[in-house]
Amino acid sequence: MAPGSALREETLREVETLGAADIVVGIPSYNNARTIGHVVRAVTTGLAKYFPECAAVIVNSDGGSADGTPDVVAAAEIGAAKALLLRQPARPAQRVLTAYQGIPGKGSAFRAVFEIAERLGARACAVVDSDLRSITPQWVELLVGPVLHEGFDYVCPLYARHKYDGTITNALVYPLVRAVYGRRIRQPIGGDFGFSGALARHFLTHDVWDTEVARFGIDIWMTTTALVGDFRVCQAYLGAKLHDAKDPGAHLSAMLAEVSGSLFRQLEAHAPFWQQIEGSQPVPEFGFHYEVGLEPVAVDVPRMVNAFRHGMRDFAGLYGTILSPDTLAHCDALTRVDDDEFRMPGDLWVRLVYEYAVAYHARRPNPAHLLATLTPLYLARTASWVREAAAYGAPEVEAALDALCLRFEALKPAFLAAWHEGRFRT
Repeated sequence: MAPGSALREETLREVETLGAADIVVGIPSYNNARTIGHVVRAVTTGLAKYFPECAAVIVNSDGGSADGTPDVVAAAEIGAAKALLLRQPARPAQRVLTAYQGIPGKGSAFRAVFEIAERLGARACAVVDSDLRSITPQWVELLVGPVLHEGFDYVCPLYARHKYDGTITNALVYPLVRAVYGRRIRQPIGGDFGFSGALARHFLTHDVWDTEVARFGIDIWMTTTALVGDFRVCQAYLGAKLHDAKDPGAHLSAMLAEVSGSLFRQLEAHAPFWQQIEGSQPVPEFGFHYEVGLEPVAVDVPRMVNAFRHGMRDFAGLYGTILSPDTLAHCDALTRVDDDEFRMPGDLWVRLVYEYAVAYHARRPNPAHLLATLTPLYLARTASWVREAAAYGAPEVEAALDALCLRFEALKPAFLAAWHEGRFRT
């Protein structure tokens, strides 16, 4: 491995033989043989159809798959998709298959993509997940086009998702990023992004590759780094993102500590920037909005409510050190509400998120214990959302989430004061 690099020596030599490229598309993977062939074919077709004159390289940055994932990438062919092409591309996309070096995780895989883009002098880049079932060739146009043709540096995805899917983004990531950083980026951790070569080089100047960013915090790190670096940001509507959707109460709660920890660490890193921000502004948007069929998401509300009650009992001592007395009293009162009447108000959830951010900043208690105790509260809010949104269509869902975001924005001055004092006032 080259010193301070995610690339093996043989990969460096292979990249050197390629010389240069206009576009680099990265596909990180780990045991994705079942799905990655479709992703590679969609990307290859998208590059050929929408950027036929550009020199393009597809990079499979693999984490040591044992199921033959790199072999699937190497063998994937456009096949019948050639019918989509008006003419053959002048410069067919090349492929680089590399096992990245460094801490196992998505961030290390992305670092390898950034390095290859820098070495090839790429003008535009994109990264897409390797387990996508809904990716189409047009995704490539929507992620890369705003960079090449409109001068944007960072393209965030906009997806159509089931109202019970993406609950961590809807309840926590989107409203907190919008309120704190002042930009209305709907999917800050969407997973599929476009970015300029200049931004890729900027990412590489940060010494974060031996931290949690290399494991699971790369998406929010990229988004916040682009925002505080004053790069031009937009978002693109990609339609549905189909994946193996899960019950948010049964499966997604385990992700919460990783996501919230990444968010809170970025608040620490960028405090001088976001403390000057007031309100929020929309970001430019590309793509044609259209209705899509969405896969249903099964939910178990009683289990989420029960987990909340158990958590309030099990973590009672820790909650006393994290939450203000008034907030704790409101949460405790919810444990005595009948199941049919159970609701965690949006205002209470906003207060909880900000109080957790303050407690993380004050190291009260240690971060690992702090983040573990957030799960029961998140499940209570998710259970409430499921009941609130039961009859909502897509417009009503977005209206309700916008109202939640405005509550986050309204409480930001109190959050800022508590950040400096180390605790919310009752």
